[in-house]
Amino acid sequence: GMDAMAGQPAGARRLTVRARQTDSRTLQIAVCDSGSGIPEHHLPRLFEPFFSTKPNGLGLGLPLSRTIVEAHGGRLWADHNPGGGARLLLTMPIASGGRSS
Repeated sequence: GMDAMAGQPAGARRLTVRARQTDSRTLQIAVCDSGSGIPEHHLPRLFEPFFSTKPNGLGLGLPLSRTIVEAHGGRLWADHNPGGGARLLLTMPIASGGRSS
């Protein structure tokens, strides 16, 4: 999000992180930026290894993040921020609270 807003005037840069419980078993985290957004034709490829929209990007951050999230029973995806820019959303199951020793 911070990289995506680098070209925006300082006063127009907004990065918002919100967390909410969507139901009794799921937490959702949304990270929204006020950058230029994600071109529609890039959305399907964002989580492909080695695909990057950054000039010096490796294209591994989002694919690795998705792999980790999915390994823990969650989901990670991107879409357009309704206020302009991009939004990444993450859902994760809430732990049952019990610990095994």
